[in-house]
Amino acid sequence: MTTRVMLVSPAAGEAQREVRFDDDGPLSEAGLRRVRAVAGELPAADRTFASPSVRCRRTAEELGLSVLPAGELAGCAMGGWRGRTLTEVADAEPDAVAAWLADPDFTGHGGESLRQLCDRVAGWLAGVALEAGRVLAVVEPDVVRAAAVCVLQVPSDAFWRLDVPPLTVTELSGRGGRWNLGLGRELGRR
Repeated sequence: MTTRVMLVSPAAGEAQREVRFDDDGPLSEAGLRRVRAVAGELPAADRTFASPSVRCRRTAEELGLSVLPAGELAGCAMGGWRGRTLTEVADAEPDAVAAWLADPDFTGHGGESLRQLCDRVAGWLAGVALEAGRVLAVVEPDVVRAAAVCVLQVPSDAFWRLDVPPLTVTELSGRGGRWNLGLGRELGRR
C-alpha cells in the first residue's frame, strides 16, 4: 500500500518579503499573479488539506483546490515573535535568536520548538500513511522542512539547511512506514 503526499508551499506573502515571522497576512500581489498563472497544474488527489493560515488557504483557493483545514499542518507557533521582523527580534533579543537557531528545543519566544513542530508533522504523516492514495496539502515552508527532517530521519537542527521557495512541490511516497523524498519541483516548470 503506497501513499503519495504532495506538499505545496504557498505563494509569497508580504511577511516573506519583509523577513517577518508570519502574522497570518495575505498573499502579495506578485504572489497572487504567480499562483493564478500555475492554477490547474497539480494532479488530482484523493485527499486535500491546507494549513490554517490565510496564505495557504488563499493559495489553495487560487489553485482551484477544495481543501480540508488541518490544524496539525499549521506553521511553527512563534509566540511573542509573531508579526515582528527578524531584524527587530535580533536587535532586541540577540541571544534568544542565536539559541533559536542553534537549539531545536528552544521555546524562549513563548511558542513551539522546532522539535515539537517536527514531531507534530511526523504524527500527521503517520496518520495519512494509513490509507493508500494521493494526498495534496498546501502548507507553510516550515512544515515542508519538518516533513523532510522526519522522512530523512535527520537531526532536527538540519531544518535550517533546507530552503523551500514559494509554489514548489515536495513529493513524499511511503510504504510500510518508510518514506522517499522528491525535492521542490517549481510549479509552472516541467
